[in-house]
Amino acid sequence: MAESSSSVKLTEKEAQLIRMIRELGFGEIRIFVADSQPVRAEEIKKSVKFN
Repeated sequence: MAESSSSVKLTEKEAQLIRMIRELGFGEIRIFVADSQPVRAEEIKKSVKFN
């Protein structure tokens, strides 16, 4: 992954979210944001679709 000349520092909350996403592998996460920061993330466990 290429890094731009203007690096962006992640906050601890953002770093935790990135770790959660990487550990998930595949699936769906709902992210709640307040003051431009993630405050809660919910991993969606089950979804049922009927045709």
